[in-house]
Amino acid sequence: MTSPPSPTLPLADGEISIGSFADPVVVDPDPALLAALLRAYRDAAPAAIDPDLDALRSGAEAGGDPLAPVTDLPALTVFASGRAVDAIADRFRPATRLAALVEAGVWDLRTLGEPQPNAVLAGRSDGCVLVAAAGDGGDGGADATPAGPGPWCRIGDDPTLRGRYDAPLADAEGVRIRTPSRHRLYGALRDRCGDGVADEAVRLLDAEREVDAARGDSAASGGDESDPLDRGGARVRTYAAGARRGALDRDLRRACEDAGLGSSATFTRIKRDLVEAGLLGTEPVSQPVGRPRKRLVARGALANASSPAAALEALRENGL
Repeated sequence: MTSPPSPTLPLADGEISIGSFADPVVVDPDPALLAALLRAYRDAAPAAIDPDLDALRSGAEAGGDPLAPVTDLPALTVFASGRAVDAIADRFRPATRLAALVEAGVWDLRTLGEPQPNAVLAGRSDGCVLVAAAGDGGDGGADATPAGPGPWCRIGDDPTLRGRYDAPLADAEGVRIRTPSRHRLYGALRDRCGDGVADEAVRLLDAEREVDAARGDSAASGGDESDPLDRGGARVRTYAAGARRGALDRDLRRACEDAGLGSSATFTRIKRDLVEAGLLGTEPVSQPVGRPRKRLVARGALANASSPAAALEALRENGL
């Protein structure tokens, strides 16, 4: 199998390959730089980091580790502020890409306690400061967003930069991403609830962007930086997908817990909201031994929706 290309970061005078650095670390990237690095890795291995439904199905059917191609990418230590990480992880789809890199062990994401004068990209034998190119969104400071400045200018060539961060990195805490990769979520749903529920969940999660794009909402269809779906919305859509496919309530909750999408208590609240909106009911399913289990049943507009996009509209109309 051919290895994926090395991720590259756009510079004002060309580009820089992350793989050209030995044991690379990026220090204090602002949200825009962190998003650019995430895009670079996604573009190098899209079927693993940002898989569509076909890639998810293929990965599940093939067995093994669907994130294996990611391990061929250059390992990167990311020493970032909580603000920069939150700017990515607060939106569901970019967070799934970040999770794929962390789950595969390719990104070692650490919390930076003290801000640095400038962002740094360094390896064991070379290193540089990265600043936003003049006229491309400012200085990348406190107000920078993932849609902000870039490309960047490379300043200096200092082989001692990497070593300066060895001690603080050793003491830094790892960052926990509270969103699963798409492969992890799909696999957990498929294992517990079957192909139909897993496929429906992906379609409903992806319908968010498709509906906005069809309406010509350029902000919502702008890709990584402006995807409107957050983790809470993803949980509601996953649970609604289970209802549309008649999943057993207990199995769906366990699948979501297996994936790391949310706790059972979280889905109790989601179930209550859907019931109160008239979109969800349950029916008993008898068991050979023990008490009957509960099957989720879509009601009202959620049941009548002819497509994931229509199901999304039913949820939106009820503020979900």
